Amino acid sequence: MLKLLVVGGGGREHTIAQKLAESPIVSKVYCAPGNPGMKKDGISLVPIKETNHAALIEFAKAEELDWVFIGPEVPLLNGIVDDFEAAGIAAYGPKKAAAKIEGSKEFAKQIMSKYEIPTADYQVFSEYESAKAYL
Repeated sequence: MLKLLVVGGGGREHTIAQKLAESPIVSKVYCAPGNPGMKKDGISLVPIKETNHAALIEFAKAEELDWVFIGPEVPLLNGIVDDFEAAGIAAYGPKKAAAKIEGSKEFAKQIMSKYEIPTADYQVFSEYESAKAYL
């Protein structure tokens, strides 16, 4: 039986944790930090912020978790998956370098342009008047 951790506390993480808890091969689902509604679905809340990688890793080791799902963008951009993997803990989510595609629309557009992936035209502006003139 698997013991899992879902990192995050929004609706997406709630649904994912709920569905994981329904699996016959899962014995326990924790969520950090979670939200109060998760308790109704049998999910155990862990009062650790999603940005506190070290404390989350320590918790995962102490509870001998099998797998961790990372939901929120900020910890992904900060390299939480890389940190879990470096600690020998399986984690689902993009590594820091890949998360940048979601975290930076400018970076994503540059990648699409470079590799000729069809996308809408774009420009990047740092001044309002230039952006307004472009529009």
